[in-house]
Amino acid sequence: MIRIAVVSGKGGTGKTMITAALSRLLKGSLVLADCDVDAANLSLVLSPRLIRTDPFMGMKAAVIDPDLCTECGACREHCRFDAVEMDDGAYQINPSRCEGCAVCTIVCPADAVTMQPRQTGVIMYSEVDRGHLVHARLVPGAGNSGLLVHAVKKTALQEDGDAEKFLVDGPPGTGCPLISSVSGMNAVIVVTEPSVSGLHDMKRVITVCRQFRVKIFVVINRYDLDVTKTEETEAYCLEESIPLIGKIPFDPAVISAVRAGVPVTDQGQGPASLSICGIADTLEKELVNLAAR
Repeated sequence: MIRIAVVSGKGGTGKTMITAALSRLLKGSLVLADCDVDAANLSLVLSPRLIRTDPFMGMKAAVIDPDLCTECGACREHCRFDAVEMDDGAYQINPSRCEGCAVCTIVCPADAVTMQPRQTGVIMYSEVDRGHLVHARLVPGAGNSGLLVHAVKKTALQEDGDAEKFLVDGPPGTGCPLISSVSGMNAVIVVTEPSVSGLHDMKRVITVCRQFRVKIFVVINRYDLDVTKTEETEAYCLEESIPLIGKIPFDPAVISAVRAGVPVTDQGQGPASLSICGIADTLEKELVNLAAR
């Protein structure tokens, strides 16, 4: 299995649009995973047919046993997150405020507080035109998105480990979700745009990806909006010996495709679609060399 993650240094570079298009163009059997779990939207352009959902149990939260609680107030006094509340004359834990520090379990003289697993999201296993898609939804405000990314990838590999390619729509930025997404990958496609922040954040995400010794490729989306910044990006890739496998022009058809809920390559042979087809062809050649190592 060749494992490919599509990531970006910042949001809004067109990462998901490119991932969706590549899912139509890459050869061989395929399994997909949307690892941008804080704002998963690959499903919006692939029209998945849900097969099942599994609960995701994230960080543990405190729970007060009312039968054991003596209402001494020690938990409330020591909680720095104001998670302990009085409701109907009894102390309770507000799960949206609890950070799982467990200090309340230590200070409670009656051992009335315990740490219990809590569901902070769901993992969805769905069918799409090219195989299966594993995606997830995190409860608003919940943490452990890096752990959820790991769970999404694990589900995909368990269910479709015999697929020839594993294509991951990764998150933007350089935090835990990115690290979880890139871990175990063979190749990473960094999608950037010709802007000051685009170039700066691309360099940061490449620095992180290099720690995992993966093959790194770069794609410049909307390259014709700022030729100077595009040239700077090209010069950086040349200097760092990073293959630039494609440049996608600005194309209103992309917006139309997103509104229609389909990959842009389904909208005919427009400029963006043709460029992504070229990227897919170049990527296939690179992956052959990668598999031969």
